[in-house]
Amino acid sequence: TLYVAFNYGGRAEIIDAAREFTGTTEEEFHALLYAPEMHDPDLIIRTSGEQRLSNYLLWQSAYSELHFTEVLWPDFSRADLEFALAEFDARKRRFGGR
Repeated sequence: TLYVAFNYGGRAEIIDAAREFTGTTEEEFHALLYAPEMHDPDLIIRTSGEQRLSNYLLWQSAYSELHFTEVLWPDFSRADLEFALAEFDARKRRFGGR
């Protein structure tokens, strides 16, 4: 599944959901996000050497692993993806609690 985020901001998404939220659980809050059917990403790959999320999927990325690369997006190759996935596969993931 491919999601394309035009004019998207993670802060705006959270504010919009908070305005509508009347529940008590994270699941109820998640249902109010722009794409509630989307799974939280396991891995976020950030190209161009930037080391920030840039207001992207702030709620959903709470336990995502991050991969930063100097490669620019137009030049990001299959080999770059395979490297990022191999690095991800070697990590020991730990999920925090409340």
